Amino acid sequence: MTVVAGLSTGAVSALAAPILQSEGSPLDPVLAPIYTLLDLWSLLLGALGDATGVELLQYGFMHRAILVGLCIGVMAPLIGTFLVHRQLALIGDALAHTAFAGVAVGLFLNGVFSVGVSPYLTAVVVAVIAALLIEVISEVTDAYNDVSMAIILSTGFALGTVLISLNAGGLAVGINQYLFGNLSTVSAENAAILLVLFGIIVATVALTRNQLLYVTFDETAAEVSGIPVAWYNRVMVMLTALVVVGAMQIMGVILVAAMLVVPVAGASQVSRSFTGSLLISVVLAELAVLLGIGLSYYGEATAGGVIVLVAVAIYAAAVVVGKLLEARGDDDAPEVGGIEADGPEPGGASD
Repeated sequence: MTVVAGLSTGAVSALAAPILQSEGSPLDPVLAPIYTLLDLWSLLLGALGDATGVELLQYGFMHRAILVGLCIGVMAPLIGTFLVHRQLALIGDALAHTAFAGVAVGLFLNGVFSVGVSPYLTAVVVAVIAALLIEVISEVTDAYNDVSMAIILSTGFALGTVLISLNAGGLAVGINQYLFGNLSTVSAENAAILLVLFGIIVATVALTRNQLLYVTFDETAAEVSGIPVAWYNRVMVMLTALVVVGAMQIMGVILVAAMLVVPVAGASQVSRSFTGSLLISVVLAELAVLLGIGLSYYGEATAGGVIVLVAVAIYAAAVVVGKLLEARGDDDAPEVGGIEADGPEPGGASD
């Protein structure tokens, strides 16, 4: 094994890869501190790969993919738990299609006007706007949420396909990685953007957990108590948009919504409380992501599809466990629709 300045070849390449991939980006000055963290993370996993001989830990792109996967395993069920209990499971699919339109906008601007903007940034902007439009359409027209979601989904996908067709030669080749996800295309810039989104999502939920929980389980009582329900509904859909864009790097547009729903559905089979369901869903999501990344790497398969299949298998196992607990008459066995809110009710205002 070749050693350079006390570091093995694998560790050195792991450290250098993120730096090389982040060169030339307009966001470099802003994301520089996060690039440093990514370098340290790659150095750690590179050294671990050298020590254990695990092949997938020898490559910088896998280090970034693992980190992104770990973040997805936390933030997707963190938001998905609220969505599932509000019967908004399909909003992730709608926003994924609008995120696809956002990617197409970024690729179109880069291809036609040579702007040099990250498609993931344009995806964030378009997805957040679409999330707000879903709420606005429901409020202004008194339509059900599924109607506004269907309108936004169709509009987003239509916009994406039109932009691709306008410059098919330049966009069609690069769009597949966003549709299906790709471990090898997780660049340092994209990983850094994901970490920023992760921080925003976790911090927002931590600060507004009680209000979001109250609105989720009793929207009418929350409004009577003085909580601005419409505002927190908008916060939730915007957070969902950020999760969708972040997870799109590995999962792809087509499968990204699964991570918002499947781990939460599995956790609901074995947990009675909201907090318990949330924690278990994070564990199940992390297990699905790590196993899925490993299997897809060694099996040379699409990571997003493998992760979803693993998540569904875990869900099936959770259903079996839940039925066994129910058959045994276990007091901790959850009932259908029996998830209970376990947080304190906010006071009379949105403090």
